[in-house]
Amino acid sequence: MASPIFYSYLFLLLLLFHLSPAQAAGAGGELNFEDGYTVSTVLDGDKSSLKVNPHSILHQSPTSDLFILLDSVASTFYTVSLATTSSETVIKKLAGNGEWGYTDGDLASARFNKPKSFAVDFNGNIYVADHHNHAIRKITKSGVTTIAGGYSQKTGRTDGPARNALFSNEFGLTFIPERCALMISDRGNRLIRQINLKAADCKKHSGSVLGTTSSWLLGLGLSGLIGLIIGLVIRPYIIPHTGSRQASSLPVHMDTLPNESGETNSDALLRHQKRSC
Repeated sequence: MASPIFYSYLFLLLLLFHLSPAQAAGAGGELNFEDGYTVSTVLDGDKSSLKVNPHSILHQSPTSDLFILLDSVASTFYTVSLATTSSETVIKKLAGNGEWGYTDGDLASARFNKPKSFAVDFNGNIYVADHHNHAIRKITKSGVTTIAGGYSQKTGRTDGPARNALFSNEFGLTFIPERCALMISDRGNRLIRQINLKAADCKKHSGSVLGTTSSWLLGLGLSGLIGLIIGLVIRPYIIPHTGSRQASSLPVHMDTLPNESGETNSDALLRHQKRSC
């Protein structure tokens, strides 16, 4: 028969496991809540017209208001225009047809197999870690392609040409523009791996009105400054030929400009007066 001490320890263990997180922290630590944050729902998958099950979401591009949403259960990607409230959010299917499989091609018929991670470059291209197909796929406006793995349809840890590369069942992707590459956290193989991307996909393309206007104003400012400098340089050579009547209408400060001999108009007048005396 168990001793009373055993039952006491058992009771304490049961009590500890039934404590709330705040109570458990109070028993062995402290929780510090920081004020100033608010949680709001902008998309309810159960109430949306497409009945999505959100797994992860990323911004499509720095200059776009759209987001890319992955429903891993349905192996389908969506574009989402998030609004202040869930009733204003617009969601559309992007790629995948809700069925598991491995099919490249047009966006509507492409199929994935439980992807759980993806990345987006500066052109809005989407790179998919298609876990159960052991492949890295690419979604563009024209369709879906495979850029690494998938050829042998098996797991592994082989580097080299992308078609021959092998991955584990658990890997994720991150777009690193400074390296112009996809970094792969191959968790199943305990590896960090890299795929170099095309240079065009790693450059920011600013299509905003602010960027265009700023460039225009900068060009206008430079051209105006150059025009002013040229005007100041050639004006002394033009003034002597304009006649005394036109010269008399010039502002007083123009007398300080040098003439062809290198002296100012004021200096020349003073020298002429001394000679007359």
